[in-house]
Amino acid sequence: MKYIGPHVSIAGGVENAALNAKKIGATGFGMFTKNQRQWKGKPLSSESIALFKENLDSCGYTADQILPHDSYLINLGHPEAEKLEKSRIAFLDEVQRVEQLGLKYLNFHPGSHLRVIEPEACLDRIAESLNIIIDQTEQAILLIENTAGQGSNMGSRFEEIARIIDGVKDRSRVAVCLDTCHLFAAGYDLRTPESMEAVWGAFERIASDPRFDRIPLVLETIDESLWPDEVSRLLNLNPPTEEPRL
Repeated sequence: MKYIGPHVSIAGGVENAALNAKKIGATGFGMFTKNQRQWKGKPLSSESIALFKENLDSCGYTADQILPHDSYLINLGHPEAEKLEKSRIAFLDEVQRVEQLGLKYLNFHPGSHLRVIEPEACLDRIAESLNIIIDQTEQAILLIENTAGQGSNMGSRFEEIARIIDGVKDRSRVAVCLDTCHLFAAGYDLRTPESMEAVWGAFERIASDPRFDRIPLVLETIDESLWPDEVSRLLNLNPPTEEPRL
């Protein structure tokens, strides 16, 4: 089964996420666990946590079908010690919120060197940040999202993601989220079957070999009125004659 859906609103509380996804026929969805443009969110109440889990169950979703995203403010590779620590504290809170909700994943942008430190040093700081967070949390899997490589953002090349993973001690706690828009913007050609195969082959050689089934596929289109039709169309696509390699 394909887990397909948009990034849904949590307006009124995280407990509304599953309800909003169900309304449009989504079989998977993305979400934030707090306001993504704030450093510190209001703690999740026991009531919200219980309602979130209840609605998840009543709507037929499991943790495998949900892809939470962290705050856009966090930079786990920040060159300044004070701001790096602020990001690590905020990221720890994000992971703890995911675990409180009984979810499995947390998707995040790796970080930026801000043209202050060398890219390699930034990648090593990101790995160090992940080690610190993993040591203080239980089981959430941290998904490194590839970036478009704009500015000084890291993670646009598979080799950069591989270096981060190489620096993580417990690699069972990290994985990769592939953003296809970011891939294309970073120069990975996805326009033909041949170029797609080349991209997936490069990813397989450097990172891992996942499949599209049983992982959340999150739409990032902006017109909410089109979501039900987009989800339906994607769920009803004919499978390829050969299993796609990722």
